[in-house]
Amino acid sequence: MVDQETSRPSPEQPQESSPPPDTLIILPVRDLVLFPKVILPITVGRKRSVLAIQQAVREQRQIGVLTQRDPEMADPQPVDLYRMGTVANIVRFVTGTDGTHHIVCQGEERFHVTEFLEGYPYFVARVLRIPDAETRTPEIEARFLHLQRQAIEALELMPQAPKELIATIQAVTSPGMLADLAVAYMDIPSSEKQEILETVNLAVRMEKVSKLLAHRIEVLRLTQEISRQTKAALDQRQREALLREQMAAIQRQLGEDDTKAQEMAELEQAIAKAGMPKDVEEHARKELRRLSRMPEAAAEYGMVRTYLDWLVELPWKLPEEPPIDIEEARKILDEDHYGLEKVKRRIIEYLAVRKLAPQGKAPILCFVGPPGVGKTSLGQSIARAMGRKFQRVSLGGVHDEAEIRGHRRTYVGALPGNIIQAIRKAGSRNCVLMLDEIDKLGAGIHGDPAAALLEVLDPEQNSTFRDNYLAVPFDLSRVVFITTANMLDTIPGPLRDRMEVISLAGYTATEKLQIARRYLVRRQMEANGLKLEQVEITDEALKAIIDHYTREAGVRNLEREIGKVLRHAAVRIAEGETGPIRIDESDLQAILGPPQFENEVAMRTSVPGVATGLAWTPVGGDILFVEATRIPGSGKLILTGQLGEVMQESAQAALSIVKNRAEQLGIDPARFEKSDIHVHVPAGAVPKDGPSAGITIFVALVSLLSQRCVRNDTAMTGEISLRGLVLPVGGIKEKAIAAARAGIKRVVLPARNRKDFDDIPEEARRNLEFIWIERVEEAIAATLEPRKENKEQEREHAEPPQAAAE
Repeated sequence: MVDQETSRPSPEQPQESSPPPDTLIILPVRDLVLFPKVILPITVGRKRSVLAIQQAVREQRQIGVLTQRDPEMADPQPVDLYRMGTVANIVRFVTGTDGTHHIVCQGEERFHVTEFLEGYPYFVARVLRIPDAETRTPEIEARFLHLQRQAIEALELMPQAPKELIATIQAVTSPGMLADLAVAYMDIPSSEKQEILETVNLAVRMEKVSKLLAHRIEVLRLTQEISRQTKAALDQRQREALLREQMAAIQRQLGEDDTKAQEMAELEQAIAKAGMPKDVEEHARKELRRLSRMPEAAAEYGMVRTYLDWLVELPWKLPEEPPIDIEEARKILDEDHYGLEKVKRRIIEYLAVRKLAPQGKAPILCFVGPPGVGKTSLGQSIARAMGRKFQRVSLGGVHDEAEIRGHRRTYVGALPGNIIQAIRKAGSRNCVLMLDEIDKLGAGIHGDPAAALLEVLDPEQNSTFRDNYLAVPFDLSRVVFITTANMLDTIPGPLRDRMEVISLAGYTATEKLQIARRYLVRRQMEANGLKLEQVEITDEALKAIIDHYTREAGVRNLEREIGKVLRHAAVRIAEGETGPIRIDESDLQAILGPPQFENEVAMRTSVPGVATGLAWTPVGGDILFVEATRIPGSGKLILTGQLGEVMQESAQAALSIVKNRAEQLGIDPARFEKSDIHVHVPAGAVPKDGPSAGITIFVALVSLLSQRCVRNDTAMTGEISLRGLVLPVGGIKEKAIAAARAGIKRVVLPARNRKDFDDIPEEARRNLEFIWIERVEEAIAATLEPRKENKEQEREHAEPPQAAAE
């Protein structure tokens, strides 16, 4: 760098008009604050600032140093500068060989900008100089001595504080200069330094600087303490390592094993006792040798140790299986579950095959049915009947393949998958493992867990199941897998193909009464702290709860309502009421409120154009109503009620059949040209789809156009074709149970569904009359009331009033 004379500008510098003598040339600076009596180097880079410095040097003038409010601003304006700054003398002006400019300036006194002048290529301002008051009161003297001690203490706590600065602080006699000097060399933000600069009152300024120094001293003390503790900890660790090494050497000389050697010996014994297959045992011993050569402080030591713990704790040995007692198993199933005879029969068959062929490959059972019908408890009963441990793995919402197969050991915090974890928790390789909610598996960016289950649930492959964490085969062939689902549609085809589906449709009213009497009431009494002799619920009350307060395929809501009734009794007993409390049907309204469900069939089918259908839902069967009406129009078909595409097509097919057979049905074909047909399925917030409502829509249209009411004790289901055929549909068992539950007496079903008759519960078969049809004409004869002969009523419904006016 070249040191140039400050009294002579360079010949290349332009000559500018000189500012008035009573003004100051302003130098804006970023992120630094100059204080009076402080010498500070400043790098000048902006063109406007270079011109200002050159003009000041040329005229040997003082400059005013102002700090920017925003240090990131490249081209500040007067409004972007603080108004309080420091008058400074330029001690040295240096221009480097690379074109950079540097000045060394010394602050003289504070100033306040009163006005910025325009017309100059740099900032020029009229200012008010503010000399530092040197009043020496006792308070100022006391603050001065305290501040001096604080500044020296802060410098002594700093790791590399220059001794010259300490000597300068000790030599200062001016209180104002001491305050400015202390804050100038303090590591605080420029905004706080600017606040000190703008504090003209000496006592207030010294108080602010004292607070800042006190905070800084505390930070330095804490930093020093932390440094000392860290160094002590490191020294202690090094000392322990040295002593440990010396101890190991002494033990080796004495022939004694250290702790690590004992640990390795224990692991070796555990591997020998685990009963692993030969290849797995060789792999475990290889990992053990690797662990023994590894220092305990190594990052991989804990990972390998955890892996070996998993290997030795898994149940590799096949325990001795207790003999299966078929009579005892039947008794257990009857104790735990009422009804479900077909399901129980299949479970008994399953257990009998396991008893006769214990080494055979048993099928994977999948219990499918609505919520609350006892799928999970059936799995627990199977485990109890077989005398095996039971574990449940919930698959609902699982969307990561690693949840099934585990994570590889290269990942931090890796663990085996849920299958291996459940088997380890059960402690038995032949446990009963229930995979709950298999229809609610998800798939995401981490793979498809349903695909990972293909190997788990395949009896031909799961004998060599390989978990990513274990990286060795584990035999799952002796595990009894049972899965549950609410519906089959969402289970992938290959996975569904590996399972034997057992359907649980739901319970009839009689079955629910027996379940409530045998299980639910007793369980809720225990949950609410009641005894059997304290509360009695009559059968009439339970029937009323089933009929008027719940409508479901399972019994979960029924148990909740029974719990409400028993809690009401518990309150009365807790309040001091003695004697057994009897709850009858007449007491329910005061406890549970008005009935939630009523028989709507008679009300909804009391006018022409309304038909009762049967539907299947994921939570069991249900009844639905199809309503049709005719309004003046041009022959359009209007469909409402959240109908899916298949159901809309069924409605269009039904209308086409009605138009094609209008004369046979006694309907005037001209009505279609003058009217729009509106078909609505109530409960419009619930999406509905499927072809099974075709016959119901057809009957509703014929009822509307012929003005014949549909029998209010009849419900129907079936798909229709344009040829007038009634095609078979699914869910016959669930639909029949729903019809019986809703008070229906007659059910119209496709003739080709006769094969499903045996699946319908005996109680539903006793309470329902089944009518099997093959063509739509048979449905009309079975469902519509006879034609009325009342002429006045015929005239009333012959045509809509608007159409007659035309």
